[in-house]
Amino acid sequence: MATIAVVLHPTRPQARTLAEDLIASMGAQGHGVILPEADATLVGRPDLAVPDADLGPKADLAVSLGGDGTMLRSVELVAEAGVALIGVNLGQLGYLTEVEPHGLSEALDDFFAGRYQIEERMLLSVRIHAADGALPSRVVALNEAVVERTQSGHTVRLDVGIDGADFTPYAADGLIVATPTGSTAYAFSARGPIIAPTHRALLLTPVSPHMLFDRSLILDAETVLTLSVTERPATLTVDGRRLGALADGDRIECTAAPASARLVIFKPRDFHQILKHKFGLSDR
Repeated sequence: MATIAVVLHPTRPQARTLAEDLIASMGAQGHGVILPEADATLVGRPDLAVPDADLGPKADLAVSLGGDGTMLRSVELVAEAGVALIGVNLGQLGYLTEVEPHGLSEALDDFFAGRYQIEERMLLSVRIHAADGALPSRVVALNEAVVERTQSGHTVRLDVGIDGADFTPYAADGLIVATPTGSTAYAFSARGPIIAPTHRALLLTPVSPHMLFDRSLILDAETVLTLSVTERPATLTVDGRRLGALADGDRIECTAAPASARLVIFKPRDFHQILKHKFGLSDR
């Protein structure tokens, strides 16, 4: 029997209802269910609560009930433990999710019958070197890490290094270091290129650069990309979660993580057709 980690959107009633149904149905089939502590409180099941750090190691499968934001949180919780993840779309765009709510029961039946495939997505490893010690030393991201300005009307100044060698200083509203999956997230809105999500690469995209060099860079996945803060403070955000402030002299180092996100799919995914559908592109 399997242990299933369930991660849910904190404010959507449908997510709580689906979680409660899932707990009951999986229990009836002899499977175990665990939830992060905050999520267990939402559904009134403290007996199923597991600390965030233990969720991945204790799970055989994870189910994300929400939108793309919930998927990003689920990946952060379980991906480095190699846990396969089913995304259920309760959001608007649903770019990362595979299953609609009405299809969850069938999807789980297919998973346990072996009728599925795993699509691996590169993860970004972000090491944080901050003098005050208030930020975590390392986090992983499915989409991106962003270092951006904290003060309106002022640019952030960042020295960029590639594999230990100085590249160039940037003056911009921010810099985005994205994975191929993240190329259709914040980097897309900053006019960065779109990269098929199963590729492995680092994408560096400036946000409103105040300099002549304003192009994105696509680098080898194993490149170590360093962003060092100079002169003015900056804010670090990873997969939409604000981690805190970086001061003059602080830096982050980004490269491909050893582990990959393992997304469960039930039929071949045509990236170009998904792109057309999600962004409302038409045939000509």
